[in-house]
Amino acid sequence: MAEQTRSHAVSWIESLLQRIDTREAHVAVIGLGYVGLPLAVEFARAGLRVTGIDVSVEKVESLNASKSYITDITDAELIPLVAAGLLCATDDYSVLTNMDAAIICVPTPLSKSRDPDISYIIQSADQIVRFAHPGMVVVLESTTYPGTTEELLLSRFEAAGYTVGEDFFLAFSPERIDPANPVFGVRNTPKVIGGMTANCTQVSIALYECAVDQLVPVSCPGAAEMVKLLENTFRAVNIGLVNEMAIICGKLGIDIWEVVGAAATKPYGFMPFYPGPGLGGHCLPIDPLYLSWRLRALHYSTRFIELADNINSNMPRHVVEKVTSALNCHRKPINGSRLLVLGVAYKPNVDDVRESPAFEVIEQLLDKGGLVSYHDPFVRQLKNENFCMQSVGLTPEVLSQADCVVVITDHADFDWSWVTEHSSLIVDTRNALGGVESRRAEVVKL
Repeated sequence: MAEQTRSHAVSWIESLLQRIDTREAHVAVIGLGYVGLPLAVEFARAGLRVTGIDVSVEKVESLNASKSYITDITDAELIPLVAAGLLCATDDYSVLTNMDAAIICVPTPLSKSRDPDISYIIQSADQIVRFAHPGMVVVLESTTYPGTTEELLLSRFEAAGYTVGEDFFLAFSPERIDPANPVFGVRNTPKVIGGMTANCTQVSIALYECAVDQLVPVSCPGAAEMVKLLENTFRAVNIGLVNEMAIICGKLGIDIWEVVGAAATKPYGFMPFYPGPGLGGHCLPIDPLYLSWRLRALHYSTRFIELADNINSNMPRHVVEKVTSALNCHRKPINGSRLLVLGVAYKPNVDDVRESPAFEVIEQLLDKGGLVSYHDPFVRQLKNENFCMQSVGLTPEVLSQADCVVVITDHADFDWSWVTEHSSLIVDTRNALGGVESRRAEVVKL
């Protein structure tokens, strides 16, 4: 009987490896956002048939019409892949019955209580198990706390009668997507993979070798889950440090940007990080808190993480204080002042506003009675549960009428020399104006 079990395991893994090698394998990518769509495109480029699954009908229709909705992928990239039948999308999970691989790339936000919201992973896992069949490989890419792959996915498959490493294969491989990065994309960014068993790792590596140049296997899914959290905790903590240094330098009358620039000339022992109005994006403001949440259950306080989060979360308030102080110097109250925010995306040259500090800055300015408008060439509308506004045109009149211009995102499209020529007062949270030599506006740095 044991010999028969080993025989079945060998047959499933050999069959799956052969289908991957011959590009007969059919891959499902669940979640077609900033992570899922570029990954689906790279697999399709490699000659694998890819079906994207998303609950958003708009995304499904857009992809099937070869229309991209994210800045990292162009229509021109989608057209040949869709036309060749290598890439399509659906909102119907039943297509999983015909898939050899399912890769989960769904969001993992924080709840209002700042606890992990893993509901999207759970929903995806339930659907995969519902339509699963022997010989599938399932990979979770969504950032989460260590133990998620085993607790949420493995337990469901085992309850359905599957044996990991024998008739199905399970792994975690953290996404490493940096939107608008002109150098590193899916193909040339090394990819970490942690399989539940040696067979799981082998199958997962074979799959990702089709789309990624360098693979980095680790011992288990927990190690791979921890890799992602370490990467982003490292950044969040160091940004928290330099944000506090910015506050300290401000109190001492020292230019933090000059200090960081000079320190960065040291050829060893220092890595430059830069201050800003707060953390944004799906990773940095969220991922370290997944680890902090996990460790609270083990009665351990992640003091570095919580301190950095406290500093970074309070940077929007620091920006508002800078605006208030700058206006006071001109004998103007913030109540009734016309305030123009430049850039609301969480980083330059993207339309992504997830967790952008612009939300908190604008909300606090509105609470203080400011007459707030914004301009962002990438974001036409900005809304949350408390406000909704449209991007205004950036004209000399709009700039000159503003009592204060607040730079939140330093998009490359902005002509900073022109902005300073037509503005009177600017609060610059990104040192965007550091290289502008001649300017009419008074500039207040973070």
